[in-house]
Amino acid sequence: MALRELSYAEAVREALAQAMEADERVFLMGEDIGVYGGAFQVTGDLVHRFGEDRVMDTPIAELGAAGVAVGAALAGCRPVFEFQFSDFATLAMEQIVNQAAKIRFMLGGKVSVPLVMRFPAGSGTGAAAQHSQSLDAWFAHVPGLKVVQPSTPHDAKGLLLSAIDDPDPVMVFEHKLLYKMKGDVPEDAYRVPIGKAAVRREGRHVTLVATAIMVHRALEAAETLAQDGIEAEVIDLRTLRPLDTETIIASVKKTSRLACIYEGVKTLGIGAEISAMIAESEAFDYLDAPILRLGGAEAPIPYNPVLEKAAVPQTDGIVSAVRHLVTGRV
Repeated sequence: MALRELSYAEAVREALAQAMEADERVFLMGEDIGVYGGAFQVTGDLVHRFGEDRVMDTPIAELGAAGVAVGAALAGCRPVFEFQFSDFATLAMEQIVNQAAKIRFMLGGKVSVPLVMRFPAGSGTGAAAQHSQSLDAWFAHVPGLKVVQPSTPHDAKGLLLSAIDDPDPVMVFEHKLLYKMKGDVPEDAYRVPIGKAAVRREGRHVTLVATAIMVHRALEAAETLAQDGIEAEVIDLRTLRPLDTETIIASVKKTSRLACIYEGVKTLGIGAEISAMIAESEAFDYLDAPILRLGGAEAPIPYNPVLEKAAVPQTDGIVSAVRHLVTGRV
């Protein structure tokens, strides 16, 4: 397939366009996604290409709009619903958690809910406490939902197309700082499998499991650590639910050390689940050090840019913590 460089946002837009061209059941809905092009300009000109019947602006009423999306999916459509910020999903938890996630189970598998919800997430844009959260672990806790978190333009397109194909509701978390990141993306429609992690860097001394923007900070940290002779293996989870336990276990058995790096609040985050999973697996006997969790601070995201940066893991902090994990030195 021919490759060319696209931004993360452009890759998402291309996935949406290709899905809509291939299947008339696919339509988009969300706040300001039409003429305005989306709060982060992801949907762009799609309203002009496909019309207002398939690129639908919704009122500022997340619960009601989410209910419409669930109903449309039950009726045979394949809606893609964009929340303006992931934080606003709190207003639609009834429809997401009590309806979308449970209807297939409650009706004995006789129906499906082929629904995609997209969430611009994370800090780093100065949007303060109510517009900067990383809530992916909330949804990964719910049976019936699948949760993906692309970290590259390539995966942003491929995972979104897989999510649109899926018969079950898929929550797609897109870190806002990644929208302008560029990378090679095939022109044709392709799929990245849901539930499969990617090893972004091979290593032998420590495994770094990361998500979203933290994948790139982990890779930067690994380059610095390599100068000290510490070879870190970096795993990009890509999917939080279902979790690719096999890839993580295999890596920990090879490196004997594990650090989990994620932006969400440290307590009860995805790092806690991975730590427990390793403790319950055969990889536990291979550990030469306690498992390290590097997560967000136990506080709302501050507006002040210095404090905002301090509230989530940064590359320098990852380097220091992992160096200490491996050598005992900071």
